[in-house]
Amino acid sequence: MTAAILTINRRAFASLRMHRNYRLYFLGQAVSQSGTWIDKVAQAWLVLALTHSAFAVGVLAACQFVPFSVLGLMAGVIVDRLDTWRTVIVTQAIRMVIAATLAGVVLAGVVQVWMVYTLAVLTGIVLVLDAPSRQQLTFKMVGRGELPNAVALNSSLFNAARIVGPGIGGLLIAAFGVGPAFAINAASFVAVLGGLLLMDTSKLVAFAPREHLPTLFASLREGISYARESPHVRLVLTMLVAISTIAMNFNVLLPVLAGRTLDSGPGVFGLIAACFGAGALVGGLLSAALSRASWKAIVAGAGGLGLTELVLAPQHSLGPAVVLLFIAGVCFTLYTANSNAVLQLRAPDHLRGRVIGFYYFAFNGLAPLGGILTGWLAATGGTELAFAVAGAVTAVVAIAAVPQLPHIRAETKPA
Repeated sequence: MTAAILTINRRAFASLRMHRNYRLYFLGQAVSQSGTWIDKVAQAWLVLALTHSAFAVGVLAACQFVPFSVLGLMAGVIVDRLDTWRTVIVTQAIRMVIAATLAGVVLAGVVQVWMVYTLAVLTGIVLVLDAPSRQQLTFKMVGRGELPNAVALNSSLFNAARIVGPGIGGLLIAAFGVGPAFAINAASFVAVLGGLLLMDTSKLVAFAPREHLPTLFASLREGISYARESPHVRLVLTMLVAISTIAMNFNVLLPVLAGRTLDSGPGVFGLIAACFGAGALVGGLLSAALSRASWKAIVAGAGGLGLTELVLAPQHSLGPAVVLLFIAGVCFTLYTANSNAVLQLRAPDHLRGRVIGFYYFAFNGLAPLGGILTGWLAATGGTELAFAVAGAVTAVVAIAAVPQLPHIRAETKPA
């Protein structure tokens, strides 16, 4: 038993042990992701303080996600034409400038809500390129063999920051106000930029150059044609569109669950959010310990998420809700991390950016629509109806995927 645990532990952190470039990237992201979550909490608090309107906070979320809706399909086309390492350096530097600008106007006492919205939109536009570029860079840092492990570790890092960052952000806001919180986020980008600049770029996986690049729209059509014809990619994206639109809107439902269903305050909201984040962290580490990105893990994660939401729907007690949200977090990351890795492993090098772009379009681009739909369900029938619909849809999608598995093989193999 002890030997098995040690083997799993070694496997879970294989990418960090084996690749210096990835270690530099991971350590930089550990600092930067925490700063990003501090920034998210501070922005929401600032908008609420400026407007005294919950709707205004919803507008802030829309500002962050609408760029994915408008530009998401073209993002991968552009990423496939750029040097990934340089692109990530530029996007991270721009994000640092935007964060510093927000810190500056707040500390100077001249901030207005339209400024926050504008900077949120600009950040969203940068993220449209930054997110698929960072995924592409992950592939180049660790190669095909360790990609599932690295993708899962990235998810674990993101969710660890989601637990730690808001807590730090709340303490900073309470002690010093939102201005220093924004300044700390801006400073956190120094870590990731330093890690990127210290990398040995000669060790990055090189892609064979293409002799003739099609036009942007021809490239988009090429990517869409590939996604439609590849059974792996088609099934992953189809599942993701359905599940992400209806079942992943925890940012909308958790405040309602705490405030109305459980009839509690911000303390309980923080607790249930942390439990979901802790589960997501465990799910990421579990995915990292798997030897391959597995279709079985995708279907199990999706099915587990749907079943958990169905069981969560009628709950009005904190204890069961905490346990179920932890399980939902595990299933959530197990599903998303393996879906991400399957797409990247199946895609040819010259199409990988476009395929990752489709992933983020399905994941984030439909978030405004999903948020509105989930909000309407919660307003109509409470979290009971919203979680029941989300769970039923997700469970049906997972069950419908099962007959497809024999046709596409259970585990990914090199393209």
